Amino acid sequence: MNLAEEDFDAIAAIARSIGWGAAEILLEQSRSGFEMETTGNSPVTSADLAANRYILEHLQAAFGLETFAYLSEETHQSQPLESRLNRPWVWIIDPLDGTKDFINRTGEYAVHIALTYQGRPVVAIVACPELGKLFFATKGGGTFREGRDRSPQPVKVSDKTTNLTIVASRSHRDQRFNQLLERFPVKDQRQVGSVGCKIAAIVEQQADLYLSLSGKSAPKDWDFAAPELILTEAGGQFTYFDETPLQYNREDVSQWGGVIASNGKCHAELSTKANAILNEIDQGTKPLA
Repeated sequence: MNLAEEDFDAIAAIARSIGWGAAEILLEQSRSGFEMETTGNSPVTSADLAANRYILEHLQAAFGLETFAYLSEETHQSQPLESRLNRPWVWIIDPLDGTKDFINRTGEYAVHIALTYQGRPVVAIVACPELGKLFFATKGGGTFREGRDRSPQPVKVSDKTTNLTIVASRSHRDQRFNQLLERFPVKDQRQVGSVGCKIAAIVEQQADLYLSLSGKSAPKDWDFAAPELILTEAGGQFTYFDETPLQYNREDVSQWGGVIASNGKCHAELSTKANAILNEIDQGTKPLA
């Protein structure tokens, strides 16, 4: 099945409506109360599960199961690999990115919905419920921001090459990542929760750079797929430290290694710097023979 750019626009319109619906579910549960669920090492709430059900039900009602496969944070462990591997068109979903921020009521959580083709994003939705904003992008069609009035406005990253501001997490840090941040050539640092909210800050020119570095665990496909397209269609870049593109919908959904997202104006230099600093840190922490 081949889809043209005009098809992406129609698909994005449906996904935008679903994104707003999921955002309303999260807002309602945030205000009326939610229950905590126990699953693995990560917190899960009734809000995660309710938003996930809503998104999957509405995507599958709109697009079916024959052409499109589905990979969601909340259901991937119970999903047979053959239902998505080697499928060209895959929806990748995080119904609540930033669950800890949702629980702690920082307001910095998001809904991620991305359509990927052969492992790369072509349609993306990032909804930030507490901000009343939804960002959407299509491959080759640019990035737009809309409020609840549903009036889209194009957004672009900054042109800054110096005095850069980096967005980083309050959590998900280890000593190695802190050392990387301490040595990185940035002027200011902002702490923001969800990856979607971080990328929103970059496309709204409130920040210029985001770094991710796996440790004992790693971000997953659903953390990055939608934010990546939102950033790149706004003029930024989103790659591994060696500047190779991310690939989605592999057997291992973890994104191991270092990832850099920037306004793209000096991405190559920043990637080289990140690699150099990381090599210095790793050499310095290796035990003596």
